[in-house]
Amino acid sequence: MELAGKRIVLGLTGGIACYKAAELARGLSKSGASVQVVMTQAAQQFITPVTMQALTGKPVFTDQWDARIDNNMPHIDLTRDIDALLIAPCSADFIAKLAHGQCDDLLSTLCLARPEALPMMVAPAMNVEMWQNPATQRNVRQLKEDRIGILGPEAGEQACGETGMGRMLEPVRIQEEIVAAFQPKIMAGKRVLITAGPTFEPIDPVRGITNLSSGKMGYAIARAAREAGADVLLVSGPTALPTPHGVQRINVQTAEQMYDVVMSHVSGQDVFIAVAAVADWRVANVSEQKWKKDEHGNAPQLQFELNQDILADVAALPNKPYCVGFAAESEQLLRNGEAKRKRKGVPLLVGNIGHRTFGKDQNELMLFDDNGHTHLPLADKQKLARQLIAEISRRMH
Repeated sequence: MELAGKRIVLGLTGGIACYKAAELARGLSKSGASVQVVMTQAAQQFITPVTMQALTGKPVFTDQWDARIDNNMPHIDLTRDIDALLIAPCSADFIAKLAHGQCDDLLSTLCLARPEALPMMVAPAMNVEMWQNPATQRNVRQLKEDRIGILGPEAGEQACGETGMGRMLEPVRIQEEIVAAFQPKIMAGKRVLITAGPTFEPIDPVRGITNLSSGKMGYAIARAAREAGADVLLVSGPTALPTPHGVQRINVQTAEQMYDVVMSHVSGQDVFIAVAAVADWRVANVSEQKWKKDEHGNAPQLQFELNQDILADVAALPNKPYCVGFAAESEQLLRNGEAKRKRKGVPLLVGNIGHRTFGKDQNELMLFDDNGHTHLPLADKQKLARQLIAEISRRMH
């Protein structure tokens, strides 16, 4: 569980997005976190303390004079010995309170009384005009100066019927940011270019050649690199996966398109991780119309030509980034993996047995470098991705 043992205070302020806070509290708890909820009076107009207590298994605090704490100082005790303070949803009113140091209820008082080293994040949620108002934007800038993390908001349809910026991030996104806050920033300041997913080589307007890659490993690595503080660009073949929060994504279809995008963006990158399962060949005689069987029922004769080798060409650049390749083998991983690393000319190659991992949530990796090979045992792909980023960072330094 990604948040096992973490203690989080979750503050709710007034707003219809409080219904999302219920899902967020449940998600944090299922990830292993201990969640203590604190609610303002306005928040209680949208969701009840009973609901939040049922989801977290802890009594909810709503009153700064709550006598359940022995010293009658919940505004002090609730932020001691915790790992993070999160306000979600955070209203325009509460952002103003934080920016100006106003504390007139339990939640605002405990925010002001929190230890300086305690990570604090807010997830704004309000009407688009309220978000865009200069006063709100001034207050948000002040929170950033005070080293308070701002999670979102995002654009979309709002409960008031208007559309625009101001929607609270979805709970899964907020949870990703909480997890990211606890990751060591070993790639801070680095620029990382990653390819992921399959490529699709057309045969005719309705058919093509592809593979079973789901993109899950590449997307997990993109998320892990971003969690580690990197500026991440993800070049993705066709997948149904959501873009990891904070990652820039460029969609492509064919190997040739992926090659062009990578070569046009590789300059200035510190790391290139070629995770995508790129087709080695493409169809040379692509039909402009759907192929038909002839009168004898014979299939069309396809002609193939080699695609350009993205990893090898990047590794051959005079000012190349640190290059990491992936090899999805079906047999003899140790022999084929090391041979591929030398052939591509990269310092690190990551191997796996492709047909065992494509589309799965778990994987095991074999890392090949000049010192031999290192095995990363079977684990969740996100956990493996973080281990791989740590290995890359260590080797770079």
